[in-house]
Amino acid sequence: MKKTIFFDLDGTLTDSGLGITKCVQLALDHFGIHVEDRDELRFFVGPPLRESFAGYGLDQMQIEEAVEVFRSRYVPIGKYENEPYPGIRELLTSLREEGHPMYVVTSKPVILAVDILEHFKLDDFFEEICGADLEGKRDNKEDVIAYLQKKVGKLNNVVMVGDTHYDVLGAAAHGIPTIGVTWGFGSEASLREAGAIAITHTMEELHACINSL
Repeated sequence: MKKTIFFDLDGTLTDSGLGITKCVQLALDHFGIHVEDRDELRFFVGPPLRESFAGYGLDQMQIEEAVEVFRSRYVPIGKYENEPYPGIRELLTSLREEGHPMYVVTSKPVILAVDILEHFKLDDFFEEICGADLEGKRDNKEDVIAYLQKKVGKLNNVVMVGDTHYDVLGAAAHGIPTIGVTWGFGSEASLREAGAIAITHTMEELHACINSL
């Protein structure tokens, strides 16, 4: 049976950590918060940006300012400090040949998601690329999925593929199961705790898992 597949972007399709963490460093420096080790900022990859900045004690006005500073570097430079994971293009090619409709569902602003996928020539694999808005009114996975299903109609036989518990929980809010992947930025333990129906460690395992459902 053909599955409709919702793919997360950051940490699932592409390794975007370098660009995101560099831009987070810049935004935090703006407020006198200096984080030298970018690995400490990896948790910014995946969840809504505003939510992650709030963890540094910034008030709402400062959070919006931090987002602006982040984007001042991310839009022209940071989004391209990024690369598709090895084997992702081959996986998407195989899934398309097998007839699985595929969508991107990301908490990243959709305009940036489209730019990135077009840059890496991955956009043609997907029926729709759906993401957050720039204002933060639609910036979590649950809201993005709701927006997509309202836009294209109710989709059946859907599975989410993502690397963090945010993907699992956002999809579960719509009754959609999630296959977790371990090459991204979440932990296997957090994926399991959130309720992922399977955990995969390689593109081959993910491919087999999708076709076994």
